[in-house]
Amino acid sequence: MSDTAIRRGLHAVTLQAPALDTASAMQRADRAQAIVDLQTDARFTPSGHDAAAAYDLHLAIVQSRLMVEVRHADGRACMIHGLSLGPLRSVVKDYRMLVDSHEHALAEGREARIQAIDMGRRGLHDEGATIVRERLAGKVEVDFPTARRLFTLICVLLQRD
Repeated sequence: MSDTAIRRGLHAVTLQAPALDTASAMQRADRAQAIVDLQTDARFTPSGHDAAAAYDLHLAIVQSRLMVEVRHADGRACMIHGLSLGPLRSVVKDYRMLVDSHEHALAEGREARIQAIDMGRRGLHDEGATIVRERLAGKVEVDFPTARRLFTLICVLLQRD
């Protein structure tokens, strides 16, 4: 792989949230996988910037807004944008409820229930990804798989103790 291929997309992804340590093992694994996937295969380009460049992404919840801070991999500021979480709240709430149900079904070993919940969870995940893409339109270009991974991280950030 060329140096350019290694350096494009998201170089680093960090989250700032007080509840990160209270996540379940499954949620921690989902978060870790989403970050790895974003770092290896994200299509993430701030509007008006170089699609072949590498960026660092920092996500935080500040005063009920999702703060998206993007820096060039060398540390230079690129953009900071605050997004209202209102359009995502009900999807995140429903998704969190399905994740909890999925974990309970796994613990009980109920295969049919696990599959049904997983289908619903995927549908909500897709709905959340669509909203993420809409909210980022004109600010950051992302493909659908990248938006799905970002939705996963937004759910983590909105996790309550």
